[in-house]
Amino acid sequence: MGEEKLRLGGMALANGVLVHGPNAWACAVRAPDGTLKQAAGYKRFRAATVERPLLRGPARVVELFTLLPEVRRQLPEARLPFERPAVLAAMAGGAFATHVIRGSTLGPATKELAAGIASLGPALVALRGTTLAAYHGAEHISIGTYEHGEPREKEHERCGSHLVGPMLATMAIGNALAAKAPSNLRGPARLAASLGALATSTEIFGWMSRHPDSRVTKVLAKPGHELQHRLATDDPSPEQLEVSEAALAACLRLEENAHGGPH
Repeated sequence: MGEEKLRLGGMALANGVLVHGPNAWACAVRAPDGTLKQAAGYKRFRAATVERPLLRGPARVVELFTLLPEVRRQLPEARLPFERPAVLAAMAGGAFATHVIRGSTLGPATKELAAGIASLGPALVALRGTTLAAYHGAEHISIGTYEHGEPREKEHERCGSHLVGPMLATMAIGNALAAKAPSNLRGPARLAASLGALATSTEIFGWMSRHPDSRVTKVLAKPGHELQHRLATDDPSPEQLEVSEAALAACLRLEENAHGGPH
């Protein structure tokens, strides 16, 4: 049998790639002068230790929010996707569009689905006109090649874009129900709906990963696959792939140390 592969995650940056495993993380970036810089460490909070259904999704969000400040502290050159002024403007525009849609005469479920689609604007802006999509492709190639033991393409079956379908559906249902709450409780109800949608979508995504050939999986994965294929990833240059490979190698070294030996 071949060696057991770790389940890795990643995030494309505007100038590099972050790779993380159950215990460790590593980030590599290309500095303006062309040099490759990197940092790595162990996670302060590990979502992998949370095994209860419906808590695993929120735990991953908490893990990410505790990880990113540490990445920036150790590697100030790292440029996160949502730091650009254009993205901040898109977020404000998305919030305004959501407000307008929710005040329209559309049916509750249709209204919330349209609002969910409008909220994708910032992510789409972040991908346009930058190297982010190419680094996203590099991340997928590096991690996919490691996991499968053979060269892979720029799309990955566990990319977070596959959450788009489940998230849009669960958010639409949750917010439609929240809209029926008394006006003074509508804000907390929407927050609860968002947390519930995240938790439920993560469980659905896990089921999709275990049943990739299911017709339901293919339907739910379709929006995210199209987003990933057409907008979210691009073919990386050799230099960009080198950055991603450096982050992957550094993360795997720390994971080997955490487990007392190679995998």
